[in-house]
Amino acid sequence: MTFPKAALPTVLRFGVFELDLEAGELRKAGARLRVQKQPFEILRVLVQRPGEIVTREELRAEIWSADTFVDFDNSLNTSINKLRDVLGDTSSSPRFIETVPRRGYRFIAPVTSNELLASPPPLPSPPPLPSPPPVASSPPISETARRGSWKILAAAVALLLLLGTGLLWHMRRSHSPLEKGTIVLGGFINRTGDSVFDGTLKQGLTVQLEQSPQLRVLPEEQVQDTLRMMGRPDTVELTSDVTREVCQRNGAAVALNGSISVIGGRYDLILRAVDCGSDALLGSVETQSTDKNHVLDAVSKLASDMRGKLGESLGSLRQYNTPLVSATTPSMAALRCYTQGLEAEAKDFDYKASLSWFQKAIELDPHFAMAYWALGDAYGNIGESNTAKLYVQKAFELREPVSQREKWLIEGGYYYYAIGDITKARRSFELMAKVYPDSQYAHNSVAEMAETLGEYEVGLREYLQALHLPPRSSFLYRDVANTYLVMDRVEDALAEVKNAHAAGLDGNLAALNYSIAFYRDDRLEMARQVASVAGKPGIEDPVLALDADTAAYFGQLEKARGLSERAAKSAERAEQKESSAQYYAAYAVREGLFGNPDWALQQAMNAGRYSGGRDLDYGIALAVTYSRDVNRAQALTSEVATRFPEDTIVQCDYLPTLRARLELMRLRPQQALDALVSATACDLNLPAYSYYNWPNLYPVYVRGESYLAAHRGAEAAAEFQEILAHRGLVLNEPIGALARLQLGRAYILSGDTAKGRASYEQFLTLWKDADPNIPTLKQAKAEYASLMQRGGGGAR
Repeated sequence: MTFPKAALPTVLRFGVFELDLEAGELRKAGARLRVQKQPFEILRVLVQRPGEIVTREELRAEIWSADTFVDFDNSLNTSINKLRDVLGDTSSSPRFIETVPRRGYRFIAPVTSNELLASPPPLPSPPPLPSPPPVASSPPISETARRGSWKILAAAVALLLLLGTGLLWHMRRSHSPLEKGTIVLGGFINRTGDSVFDGTLKQGLTVQLEQSPQLRVLPEEQVQDTLRMMGRPDTVELTSDVTREVCQRNGAAVALNGSISVIGGRYDLILRAVDCGSDALLGSVETQSTDKNHVLDAVSKLASDMRGKLGESLGSLRQYNTPLVSATTPSMAALRCYTQGLEAEAKDFDYKASLSWFQKAIELDPHFAMAYWALGDAYGNIGESNTAKLYVQKAFELREPVSQREKWLIEGGYYYYAIGDITKARRSFELMAKVYPDSQYAHNSVAEMAETLGEYEVGLREYLQALHLPPRSSFLYRDVANTYLVMDRVEDALAEVKNAHAAGLDGNLAALNYSIAFYRDDRLEMARQVASVAGKPGIEDPVLALDADTAAYFGQLEKARGLSERAAKSAERAEQKESSAQYYAAYAVREGLFGNPDWALQQAMNAGRYSGGRDLDYGIALAVTYSRDVNRAQALTSEVATRFPEDTIVQCDYLPTLRARLELMRLRPQQALDALVSATACDLNLPAYSYYNWPNLYPVYVRGESYLAAHRGAEAAAEFQEILAHRGLVLNEPIGALARLQLGRAYILSGDTAKGRASYEQFLTLWKDADPNIPTLKQAKAEYASLMQRGGGGAR
């Protein structure tokens, strides 16, 4: 997929640095730095491709002419070291230039250009959104707001106004297409003696400041990471000095510190902003609250006044400034519980630990929309999509008073989990990413939606953008590496895992490492990954499920059954009932594919003990279509259609596949092929909510089965070849092994005996250690023996 290219900018900015391509200068805070030609040219190439791996060979071709005779490796290494010296960077803890072992280099800091000095475009005004079910249909969300065409005069006037305030800093330090100043929010000292204010006012201030499209608050996780690098405990008080050091280490612009005190019955709140580089006071604001019940209103005023002090336009303040009690809750106690939940998530992304805090928040304020959203998001992240649906639906009902940023979060979650409309969910997050381009969550969500629809280039781009925004996490490295794997770029996937290890963020990558090892046929590494997660609740189960799939892939069905049982029990112990049920559903589908209809029905019934979302319902129904019970298969398929009428994946992938299987049960292959026509656009998507993407490529497989049943060998062969051509997408799914057998049948049908025999032999070699009593294996051996008796000639 290609994208239109804009004209290249002449000045590129990152941190406190400016790279002037026209003048051939590198400046730091306006002061010119001495850089030799080769290091400058290397920096130019890297900065023009932020987030991308630039190989050593590409740098050689770009900078060193073919007739230049030098020790290239030594020259390049020397130039990189000189650049790092100039930038104050290191190879062990890079802020700008990251070494990708045996590949090249990557510029990891956010980069902006001189073309983007104007204010952000006005907020788009979508039509009113629908209420949640039982409304039958929903009007579409409005189109993304058009990019404004900014005139030179307007930009010049805005620039002069900013210079007049002395606060041009927030237009010169950017992490995104909308120029922003990065703020480090330090401590909010509580001098009242009332613990309800501890952490709560800081969170409230964060909510208010994050509404600004022109400012960026350094995430709390990044603050904690920086404190650890400084050798400070997580619990250290963020005094002005500590906050300023955190600010400097992150290349941020402004440090904010606040306080609250009580005199009589009156509460006084003060907020100070200092320049991180010079320690100069940029502004100070204060306000009062006549009583405790109105302190959150005072925080709103404090944030609004400070945004004005820092140079934000009046228009922006009017447009993006929802009062704190509307954006969150009027209950100080509920806000504190919500804050505790966010802090629990920030610590090692422990979503499960946050659940009780968010639950308490909605008990204290049953109208707290963002707490409902946070609960739904946390449940979604631990694989409980059906529970997530309940909470995001409630958040959607209560969304009206919240800020626009929070509305996009709620609407995106609602359309994703409650409705399943991927297009509308993606639109919400794309709008959010447009106005708040430093939102890691928005970019990550756009990537997830894109890959659900099979748009892997878009997904990779968005995941990389999310990865290079703070805070970094093992999950983001996992998502980038998994995308590389799906795209069959296994070496890039490995490189990303190594980057995660170098950053100390490889603690949650066992399932990914296992998948990469399977792709590379590294049995020892697969075993090592299984051993590494033994007895670890919430981490062990997906690796056991993958190991079960691998055993089945090689025909070791008894071993696969035991491993699937262990995976399901492990998930149950971790209180992830939907995940447990999905493992039983995958187990059931596998049995059906291998010719064991009674086992398939039994495991489908096991899976059906739990209430789940679309993936679970689909898995159960699909397993039953491989049994002899047509009536039950029809009833389950109808139930899927009724429960998910607007779900993109159900309509595009799951229902066509189920309906085709029903037609095959009725021995009507042409009707099966007709049912699958609408699935063509979804053949290569990643349909499942969970990271355990077991139902990939099933429309392709069932289409191949349908062509075989219709005696159209050439068309069937093309479908099974499609599966084998996407190794990173099918991985160790049972259809990845069975596609070889089916391909042999297809070749024989089409009259290509030599290829047919070779495909049978490949399958039988793959299953050389398979359990001998598998019906599919017995049938394959009989077909192969018959083929050989005929001298390898003729179709079945």
